[in-house]
Amino acid sequence: MRGLIILTTLTGLMACVNTDDDRRLDPIAQGTVVLQDEVNQLLVGDRLLDAGQPELALRAYYRAAGEQGLNPETLTAIGAANLRLGRMGQAESQFRQAIDLDETHVPALNNLGVALMERDAFGEARRVFELAFAHDSGQSDAIRENLRLAIARMENIIY
Repeated sequence: MRGLIILTTLTGLMACVNTDDDRRLDPIAQGTVVLQDEVNQLLVGDRLLDAGQPELALRAYYRAAGEQGLNPETLTAIGAANLRLGRMGQAESQFRQAIDLDETHVPALNNLGVALMERDAFGEARRVFELAFAHDSGQSDAIRENLRLAIARMENIIY
């Protein structure tokens, strides 16, 4: 008796479903539509990177690049994930591509400086941090600290 009631209820609910759009019946297609329309993949990647998941962040950034194209923001984000993964050469290349598209893009300049510092190119890193500092009008404490560190490391090498 109980099974009959459940079966009748489910049959009644199935009759209420609008079958005009096949995507409503397909949970995979449903999820795809939601992801493309409502989720900012750059934001997802940023949160994953902050949570210490650079590999997953990189995937989100690639999805963002697929949606938005390779612009300075997506290239910088992809480079930041590669930097976190220790892929200095790839990160440096992506930051340089972002700067080629927009030479005043402060996050790309700052991250390029960080990548150069990791590769012990302190002189070039200092120059890049100075550019980032100038384009940012000295507003960012992080850029100021990075510039100070690059100058200090250069002086340590000289002496």
